[in-house]
Amino acid sequence: MKKLVFIAASILLGSCNQAQEKRVSPSATLISNVHIIDVRLGAVSEKRQVVIDSGKIQYILETIETPENFALQIDGTGKYLLPGLAEMHAHIPPPTTDPERIAETLFLYLSNGITTIRGMLGDPAHLVLREKAAKDEILSPRIFTSSPSLNGNSVRSTQEAREKVTAYRKAGYDFLKIHPGIQLDVFDEIVKTANEVDIRFAGHVPVDVGIRHALESKYASIDHVDGFLEGLVPESANVQPNENGFFGYNFTPLADIDHIDELVQMAENNEVWIVPTQSLFERWFAPIDADELLKQPEMKYMPASTLRSWKQRKNESTGANTGFNEEQWQQFTNIRRALIKSLQDKGHGMLLGSDAPQLFNVPGFSIHHEIDGMTKAGLTPLQIIQSGTLNPAIFFGMGNTFGEVREGLEADLILLNANPLKDLEALRELSGVMVRGTWLSKPEIDKKLAEIANNAMKN
Repeated sequence: MKKLVFIAASILLGSCNQAQEKRVSPSATLISNVHIIDVRLGAVSEKRQVVIDSGKIQYILETIETPENFALQIDGTGKYLLPGLAEMHAHIPPPTTDPERIAETLFLYLSNGITTIRGMLGDPAHLVLREKAAKDEILSPRIFTSSPSLNGNSVRSTQEAREKVTAYRKAGYDFLKIHPGIQLDVFDEIVKTANEVDIRFAGHVPVDVGIRHALESKYASIDHVDGFLEGLVPESANVQPNENGFFGYNFTPLADIDHIDELVQMAENNEVWIVPTQSLFERWFAPIDADELLKQPEMKYMPASTLRSWKQRKNESTGANTGFNEEQWQQFTNIRRALIKSLQDKGHGMLLGSDAPQLFNVPGFSIHHEIDGMTKAGLTPLQIIQSGTLNPAIFFGMGNTFGEVREGLEADLILLNANPLKDLEALRELSGVMVRGTWLSKPEIDKKLAEIANNAMKN
C-alpha cells in the first residue's frame, strides 16, 4: 500500500513539474501574491499566483518556483483581483463619430475596469466593432450590441415588425432594442417573431404595452426599471397612461407600493433581469445643479460641445418652469429604491448599467455613480459586484468564458489596491486592468486619459 502511495505521489509530482514547464511561455504573464475575490461566495483566497497566457487564466497556484521566467510579472502583493466589470447599458458612438473619439470612448470604459459592454442602440458599424474586439484587432471591451431601435416611428405595423425582427436576427445582432411608442399589436408581433427566429429583446416598456404584459412577454431585461412605477398606480385612479412623465414621475403621488411584491414576483416568474440605471435619476433627473455636475473631474474627458448640450437638456428637464418638484422627486426616488431592493431580493436578478454616455454620465466613470445609487437602494457590496460580473456572464450564457477569476476563463481582470467587499470605493483605485490578457497598468491608463482630456478641450 505504501508503495502505491509513493508511486501516486511521484506521478502527481511529475505532473506538477510538467505543468510548471507548460506555464512558462514567451507570452505568459504572472500576477504574483495576489488576493483573489470569489464573486460567487464573497470569499477571498490570499496570496495566489495567477498564470495568464493566450488571453486566458491558465493556472491559479499557491506557489510558483520560477517567477523570473515569465515575460511579464505583475506584483499583486497586498492587492485584490476580481473579474472585469460589465456595463450592461452602454452606448457606442454612431459611425458618424470621428474614429478617434470612438476609440477613446471604448478606452474610457476600460479605464474604469469595464471589460464588457452591452451596446443599447445598435448600428451595422457596431457589428464590425464587435468582431474586431473579439479578434483583439482593437483595444476594446468585449462588445454585445442591440439592433437599431424598434420604436413607434421605426416600426408601425405588424408586417414591418416581422420584417425588421427577421432582418436584425439575420444580420447577427445579439438582441433587439425596444424603445417607447410601439403599439400593442405591433409589440406582440415583435415578440412572436423574436421567439420564432430566436432572438431576445430588451429595453424600455412602451406605454401601450404596460409592465405586466411586458413581464409576461419575457423581456431579456427591462432597463431603467421602466414601467414599474406606472404599474403601481391603481386602476381606480383612471390615469391616462401617456401622461406618465419621466419614467412615471407624474404618477408618483398615486403609486401604491403594496403592489411592488406582485410585480417583483412576475419578474421572477418570467425570468426578467433588471438594469436599474439609477444614476440617471440621481444626476440628470435630480435636484442637483448642472454647474455642480460639470465640476466633477471626469467631465474633462467629454468634448465641450457635449457638456454644453448636457447642461441645456438638464435645465430643460429640471430647471425653473419645468414643473420639477424636489419633494415629489424624493418620493419618486424612494419608490424606485424600494423597487430596486425588492427586485434584487425577490426578483430574477440585477445587472449593472448606468446608461453612458447620457447626461452627465461619462463612459466608465458613470459606473461608480450607478454603484452609489444601488448602494443607496440597500444592495450589499457583493450583490453589486455580482451584478457587474457573475450575473452578466449568466445573462449571456457565457459563464465558462468570463465573469469570474477561474482557470480556463478569459483574462478580463481588475487589480485593485483595496478590498471592494469592504468598501466599493476600492473599485476606483485601480492598479491596472487586463482585457483578454492585455495588461493596462495604471500609469498607461493615466497617460491615455490625459491625451483624451487634451483632445476633448479642442472640441
